[in-house]
Amino acid sequence: MLTKLFRQTAIPKEYHSNFLHLYFEIGWYGLLSGSAISFLTIYATRIGATGLQIGLLGAMTAAVNLLLAIPAGRWLETQNTGRAIFWTAVLYRIGFIPFIFLPQFFSEQGQILAILVITFLMAIPLTPVGVGINALIAEAVPIEYRAHVAGMRNIMLAITFMLSSLLSGTILDTVTFPDGYQIVFAIGALGAAMSTFHLYFVRPAQADSLMPPAPSRPQADPGKRALSSRNLFSSLRMDIWKTPFRSVLLALFAFHFTQYLAVPIFPIFNVRVLQLNDDNIGIGTALFYLTVLLGSTQIRKLASAFGNKRLTGWSVAGLGIYPLLLAISSSAAHFYGVSLLGGLVFAVVSGSYANYMLEYIPAHDRPSHLAWYTIILNASILIGSLSGPVMADLMGLAGALILIGVLRFLAGIFILKWG
Repeated sequence: MLTKLFRQTAIPKEYHSNFLHLYFEIGWYGLLSGSAISFLTIYATRIGATGLQIGLLGAMTAAVNLLLAIPAGRWLETQNTGRAIFWTAVLYRIGFIPFIFLPQFFSEQGQILAILVITFLMAIPLTPVGVGINALIAEAVPIEYRAHVAGMRNIMLAITFMLSSLLSGTILDTVTFPDGYQIVFAIGALGAAMSTFHLYFVRPAQADSLMPPAPSRPQADPGKRALSSRNLFSSLRMDIWKTPFRSVLLALFAFHFTQYLAVPIFPIFNVRVLQLNDDNIGIGTALFYLTVLLGSTQIRKLASAFGNKRLTGWSVAGLGIYPLLLAISSSAAHFYGVSLLGGLVFAVVSGSYANYMLEYIPAHDRPSHLAWYTIILNASILIGSLSGPVMADLMGLAGALILIGVLRFLAGIFILKWG
């Protein structure tokens, strides 16, 4: 599998460099995700964070992104996409370094506050990264290879995420608290640095430059442009909501809302109900990404057979299985089984939904369309992250997970019928 990835025998030579750097970028990001990102909420839970505080970790980032997504999209339209994404990624990923040293400087409650503040500050440069990363991939990867690249990136992500999760769980199980978490956060910072390094080398593909230019909109003179930038309504590009992309935005809102409803509930349920230790969580996460790895090898065939829209809809519906089965779990063994099944479904979702979205975006107008997607994404994160803990308070953790499973199924049906 890896030999096929690195040889790229069926890929034209001029795309080899971009594809390899995209694979390594996501591979190192998997190291970051499987360590610092995955275990940050677990750490916060273990030092006493409430469900609301866990939800705020996602909600604050989403709120910042909602405010800055449109200005970031307009800014990216005037920049070299690759350079802009690289430098904002540098600023964002530097933020993982302070997590290493929190226990040296703060009490447990002080650390929770510091985590919230750092996360808020990191959200500012994260916004243009979130708006522009899909545009960068679209520029770097011709349309006929996007399903292939998405699948291979999922494979790289799965491998490194799986290995780093196992490594992190082992470290946390053998090294005293909180030293083990400091080591895990340092591993994440290394992954962040190397992922950003490879991002620097991604360049626009020749095939993209050969596409016929689209009719350009009339450009205002600088004075009028500066004035119009103060008009929030005009800067929102409301005309996008009169295109077929409107249905895609609504469908993806349904997906992401039901996805993030469960995010603040999972760590609390795993730690306080299932009473999993860090090694259990690391093994479960590794098993999840093992099946992500296996499922990702079939993305290209599935996309060719069913199309990205149908693939996205059915896999989003299938995501409901994970919270439903987790809610009735009672042991680490059950958690492992749920992780295996959930990873298989997630592989299909993560390998198809971005390509489904890109099919409805004109090549000449990606930043503004993707800015609207970023708004929808972050609105769903904000609402979902705050609503999940409220649901858990009203219904109990298990009851909330069951309802979320049903809502995910309905979101998938919405994509199939109206997306």
